Amino acid sequence: MEESPSFAEPYLSNLAVELRKLKSLADRAVAQVRDDDLFAALDPESNSLAILLQHLSGSLRSRFTDFLTTDGEKPDRHRDGEFEVAPGTARGDVLARWEEGWRRLLETVDGLGAADLGRTVTIRGEPHIVLQALQRALGHCAYHTGQIVLLAKHARSSNWQTLTVPRGKSEELNRKMAARAEPGRRETASKPS
Repeated sequence: MEESPSFAEPYLSNLAVELRKLKSLADRAVAQVRDDDLFAALDPESNSLAILLQHLSGSLRSRFTDFLTTDGEKPDRHRDGEFEVAPGTARGDVLARWEEGWRRLLETVDGLGAADLGRTVTIRGEPHIVLQALQRALGHCAYHTGQIVLLAKHARSSNWQTLTVPRGKSEELNRKMAARAEPGRRETASKPS
């Protein structure tokens, strides 16, 4: 077998960190909304937060169950059903599925080694090298996390608790970050370009 690229271990480590950041953003956004907001759609063609959570978790469960050995589109996945909320579905039901999908993704990523990145997996019969399949999943998670945060922020309006740098606080954050940097770097960062 060929020597694994030197970027493989740092890539896998960083991927795990970035995926956990995305999950944290979505979790903290959803935690702010009321149950009614979780199931409300902006219009008939829009997805509710519950639908986005169901869809992403369904995709993650399917793609990352037996990731290296079976097709990523499992026969028991019913993608179209992920875009419908069954009568009687409660917040806890949606969040349990959400946690299960993310558990499967994160356990899989945490279990991969450098040599796995060049292996081939399939999604709907289409071959992908593992690196490509992981990038595809990262993009999918980021896309829907952005939607989740936007809908949650819309639902909470003026009661929204920011998840990142609050408006008007960027300069304060920059000063704090510069103070942590080594002295030579701080001088360079403050010079006008």
